[in-house]
Amino acid sequence: MHTSPPVTVDPPRPAPAPPAAPVSPTIASQALAAFKDSVGAGLGFVTVGLAFGALVTQSGLQWWWAGLSAALAFGGSFEFLLIGLVTAVAPLATIGVSAFMVNVRHVFYALSFPLHRIPGRVGKTYSTFALCDEAYALAAGEQARDWTGRRIVCLQLFLHMYWVGSAVAGALLGSLIPKSVTGLDFALTALFAVLAVDAVRDLRGDLPTPVLALLSALAARLLFPGEMLLAAFGLFTAGLLARHFVVSGNPNGRDERGGRDSLDGVQPNCDTLAGGDLSTALPGTAPHHTSNHNRNHNRNHSGGNPSHA
Repeated sequence: MHTSPPVTVDPPRPAPAPPAAPVSPTIASQALAAFKDSVGAGLGFVTVGLAFGALVTQSGLQWWWAGLSAALAFGGSFEFLLIGLVTAVAPLATIGVSAFMVNVRHVFYALSFPLHRIPGRVGKTYSTFALCDEAYALAAGEQARDWTGRRIVCLQLFLHMYWVGSAVAGALLGSLIPKSVTGLDFALTALFAVLAVDAVRDLRGDLPTPVLALLSALAARLLFPGEMLLAAFGLFTAGLLARHFVVSGNPNGRDERGGRDSLDGVQPNCDTLAGGDLSTALPGTAPHHTSNHNRNHNRNHSGGNPSHA
């Protein structure tokens, strides 16, 4: 009597665990990172803010004018000009035109500031209001490509707090600063110089950009000495746009990834090339069906012996 062996059934294997979702950084960690990013620029804010607060009280205004201006205007150099306009009881139209002429450079910042990363309508509104030179230099640099929107907003908030706090401290303690202390007014210029050096380093060998900026500044200084800043920004932006159109319209085998040839860095498979099929050797090459057809044709004429193919 023939008996079949018992059939064994393997127990079902457990399904593989799904990959863990990437952990998003918490608000606290992003705020801490933003605070570390703001320390360098914040030190420059403190020195200039102390000088601004002291100038407010020395001009005959109450100390709270410094905090009010720093919190609501947050215009940096314009706030120094605003002190003279307020003490001279200038018309609102004059103050408005002056604010536009001094801060018109912020229009150019919008071309590359990462406002699209800022979450929410309230966040975008505050980020637009708190956009200053230092925040733009830090958030639009190469090192900030992976920053989240919350980190950028926290950075701007810390810079805003530096400015308001130092302005109030300067207004309250400005009388204690000895008159022999000099150089406070140069702190902002030194800060801009450091930020410019960092920006040039981020260009990674892109020499035409700083040269174009220098030529734009010199041309604005010679042609429009009264409106040098606005003219320099306009010339620099026009130069960048012209260079973009010239480079993008160059048909000399260059792609959009930085001007390198599209086949640079491709290493063909030598075994595939030896077989005569280029369809798998080079990316984007159409398959060559004619070579397979010819080999089959030769094989049929030789009696099916591959040695004669």
